[in-house]
Amino acid sequence: VLELLRGVQRGSEDRKRSLSRLRRALQNKETQQKFVRLDGSIRTLIGLFTGSLADMQMEAGRCLHELSHSSDPAVAEACLPVTPYLLTYLSGHSVEFTELCLYTLGNLVVESEAVRKQLLPQGIIPVLASCIQSPHEAVLEGLGYVLSQLLQAKEAPAEIIPLVLDSVLPQHMLRLVCSGLKARTGAAVEFAWCLHYIICSHTANAALLSLGALPALTSLLLDLASEIPQNAPEGLELLVCPVLRCLGNLLAEETGCDSQIQDERLLIALFLILQCFLQQHPFITQECLWLLNNLTADEPFFCSALLSLDLLPALLQLLPCSQMTSVLVLTVLCNIAEKGPAYCRQLHQQPALPLLLPALALPDPQVVGQCLELLHLLFLHWPEAAADFVRQGGPQALEQHQSTPELQERARALLDMVRQPPGASTFSLCHDTLSAFS
Repeated sequence: VLELLRGVQRGSEDRKRSLSRLRRALQNKETQQKFVRLDGSIRTLIGLFTGSLADMQMEAGRCLHELSHSSDPAVAEACLPVTPYLLTYLSGHSVEFTELCLYTLGNLVVESEAVRKQLLPQGIIPVLASCIQSPHEAVLEGLGYVLSQLLQAKEAPAEIIPLVLDSVLPQHMLRLVCSGLKARTGAAVEFAWCLHYIICSHTANAALLSLGALPALTSLLLDLASEIPQNAPEGLELLVCPVLRCLGNLLAEETGCDSQIQDERLLIALFLILQCFLQQHPFITQECLWLLNNLTADEPFFCSALLSLDLLPALLQLLPCSQMTSVLVLTVLCNIAEKGPAYCRQLHQQPALPLLLPALALPDPQVVGQCLELLHLLFLHWPEAAADFVRQGGPQALEQHQSTPELQERARALLDMVRQPPGASTFSLCHDTLSAFS
């Protein structure tokens, strides 16, 4: 390592070859740590990086990029002196050089809080905001990478997101996400995740809503669903996933949002995406169900639409898929049942009960607990369901949970409910049952 550094410092004709060899050597973790401890090592690279020889400048930049990959915070902090130059070079030079600087910055901010704290007063957010006007996809994708790393930092909600919101970045990110459908670009994916991290901070949703994030992302999801043929285009799930999360989290945090997007096509889009990705990318199923849960939680519009569009059978078919999927499906069904007798009648008519009985036999307390919640709502609002449940052998399924501590109270309450003699008064019984489920 020392010999390579000396070859670079001597300025001989072999300097570029020494730099290339050094770059390859710096792919090794131990070499990175040794290099930054050598006197004048970083200073030498910065000298070449800021010099007038373009080929040397690029090769020195590649060496710095290799160092930025280190998971050792000491290596990242040794690179602190180069950060102002990395920012300066974002406004000029070639596309390749700008891209290199962006990814080097992105790698450095991941590992070191010291680097992030230095970059903020150096004006990284305004510089990145100026880059977002670039016509080059490679630059935009690199920019998305830097932003996504910054927005995941632990200090992001207090120190970084307010600066981002005060810039032009949010509206341009939203525009690029929504226009990235046709090309399915990496930049659109990166910026979709950036929006997700901003929404998860819980401090920026009002600002994003004022920019029209909800209708824009809803429209994008409809477009994504319309693109899905029998086999989804390669990589489409990479954009679908953060878009679903953005919508789901916006709806989870902001009351009244679902009334702004009362469009039945959104449900059809969700079920198209569900069916398309169920086998190859099951994580998308859970993202769809999380959004569906938040759509049906308050507003009856989407509960009614789900029933009128005859989507309930497709939802019920997902029950056996996985533990998390079962919980989410049951939660959506609870959302529907909470809306009252008319909704419970339709759930009963769609033969939901035969599918709930196997769920009651599962060893997972979370799935069974959600199943008990749904049965309680059905029996409360539509007593015919309770009678049908008894005929199908439901009480025996409930009895096995009387010894499970977290389930026994609710299981006993339901057993009392279904064992009431026909025509008996249910006022006091309902009161006791409700207390068991509160």
